[in-house]
Amino acid sequence: MKGNILNIITDNYCNSKLKIISESAIVGILTGFTAVSYRYLLEKSLTFAHFMYTAEFKNLWLFPVVTAALAAAGYLVGCIVKSDSMVAGSGIPQVEGILAGKLSMNWYKVILKKFAAGIIAIGAGLSLGREGPSVQIGAAVGQGVGRLFNGTDSEKKLLITGGASAGLAAAFNAPLAGCIFALEEIHKNFSPKILVPAFLASIISDFITEQLLGVSPVFNFGSVRILPLKYYGYIIVFGIILALGGALFNKSLLKSQDIYNRIKFLNVKNKPVMAFLIAGVMGLVLPQVLGGGHDLVSTLAASNMTIKALLIILIGKFLFTMSSYGSGTPGGIFLPLLVIGALLGNIYGNIINILFGFDLQYVNNLLILGMAGYFASVVKSPITGIVLIIEMTGVFDNLLSVSVVCITAYIFSDILNSRPVYELLLNKILNNKGKHS
Repeated sequence: MKGNILNIITDNYCNSKLKIISESAIVGILTGFTAVSYRYLLEKSLTFAHFMYTAEFKNLWLFPVVTAALAAAGYLVGCIVKSDSMVAGSGIPQVEGILAGKLSMNWYKVILKKFAAGIIAIGAGLSLGREGPSVQIGAAVGQGVGRLFNGTDSEKKLLITGGASAGLAAAFNAPLAGCIFALEEIHKNFSPKILVPAFLASIISDFITEQLLGVSPVFNFGSVRILPLKYYGYIIVFGIILALGGALFNKSLLKSQDIYNRIKFLNVKNKPVMAFLIAGVMGLVLPQVLGGGHDLVSTLAASNMTIKALLIILIGKFLFTMSSYGSGTPGGIFLPLLVIGALLGNIYGNIINILFGFDLQYVNNLLILGMAGYFASVVKSPITGIVLIIEMTGVFDNLLSVSVVCITAYIFSDILNSRPVYELLLNKILNNKGKHS
C-alpha cells in the first residue's frame, strides 16, 4: 500500500515536471518568434527615423510636416497607453507586479499594443530600448500559454517567468543573462524550480533569434585586450563613479515622471506628444542620441571622439532618455542606460589618460566596464550585469575586471541607499493605482 502511494506521488511529480518543461519549451518558441519580430521592426523603425530627420535637415520646408506627424504619432501612442496602463513604460515593473499578485494584464492586448506603440515610438527616434517591452511581451506569451493549458497559479507564474527570460534572451542574444535576470531581478530567488523552465525557454528563444538574426554578439568590439592588473585601482574608482551615476539616473527617472505630472495641460494622452516633439528637435541637433543607442556604442568603440563631444552626447542622451521615459511612452531603459555607461567609460578613459598616462589601447575595456557597472548600480542586479555584458560583447577574457567593477558599483550604490530602479518604478505604479482606485 505504501509502495503504491509512493509511486502515485512520484508519477504525479514527474508528470507535473514534464508538463511545465513542455509548456516552457512552447513559451520559448512563441516568445522567440514574437520578440524577434518586435526587434526586427524596431530596427526598421529606427532606420526610418534617421532617414526622416536627415531629409528634414536637408529640406527645412519639411519641418512643419514632420512636426505635425510627430504630434499625431505621439497622441496615438498616448491613446494606446490610456486604453491600457499596463503597456506604459518599460514593462518589467509590471511583470514583477503581476508575479507579486499586485497587478494583472490582458496578455494578448498587451502584446498587440506594446508592439504598435513601441514601433511608433522608435520610428520617431525616442531614446528607449527594446528589452523591457520584449520581457513584458514574453511574459504575456507565458501567461497566454498558462491559460491555454489551464495550469495552476504556480505553473502560470513559472511560465510568465520563462517568457520574461526568453524575451530578454531574444532582445540581446543573451540566454544566460535572460535566465539569471529572471531569477535575480524578477523573482529574487535562485530556485531550481524556476531555473529549469526559465533556462529552457531562454535557450530555445535564443536559438530562434540566432537562426533569424545571426549569431554575432549585439556589440561586436572585435579583439579586446585583457586589462592588466596594474589598472585595477582605476576600475575600482570607476565603480564608485558609476554608483554615483546610477543613483542620479534612478532619481532623475522618477523626477522626470513627476515633472510631466506637474504640467497642468498634460494628461496620459498628450504626454507622449511632448516627448515626440523633443525627439524631433534631437533628430535635427543631436541625431547620435536617437533610439536605444546600439549604433552609438559601435561608434564609440571604433572612433576617437574628443572629451567635449563625448560630454555633449552624454548629457544629451541622459536628458533625452529622461524625457522619453518620463512621458509614459512604451519602451525600455536597458539599452539607453548601457549607452550612458559606455559614454562614461570612454570619458573616464580619456581623462585618466591625460592625468595619469592610462594606455588608450584599453579604452574599449572601460567602455565595456562602464556598461556593466552602470547596469549593476541602476538595476542592482550585479550577476545579471556581469553575464549580460559578457554575452552582449562576446568578451569572455575580461570576466574578472567586469566582475570587479560590477561588485564595486553595487556595493557603493548600497552605501548611497540607492534602490533598484524597477522596484522604484513598480512602487510608483502601485501608488498611482491606489490614488485612482
